[in-house]
Amino acid sequence: MHERNVIHRDIKPDNIMMGLGAASNIVHLIDFGLTRSIIDPKTNRHIPFVQGKNLIGTCRYVSINAHLGYELSRRDDLLTLGNVMIFLLKGALPW
Repeated sequence: MHERNVIHRDIKPDNIMMGLGAASNIVHLIDFGLTRSIIDPKTNRHIPFVQGKNLIGTCRYVSINAHLGYELSRRDDLLTLGNVMIFLLKGALPW
């Protein structure tokens, strides 16, 4: 997704699916309702940094930047994925 300049913004265990059979090693993301392009179509440049945004995504897994009201980026998708991995490994998050 990120290679196509798109961020998911709602990565959580419910939105991660595994392939079946020969494709069982392929991870699929679903639910693209909060997906956003990170390239502004008018300027063809990266979206600007903005503060004061409402929380986007699932509160339990989102990055601290989402909680602080910052514009989300690829970094936040990766931080959220890390939170999901911790949750899947430990069964809970420390917070």
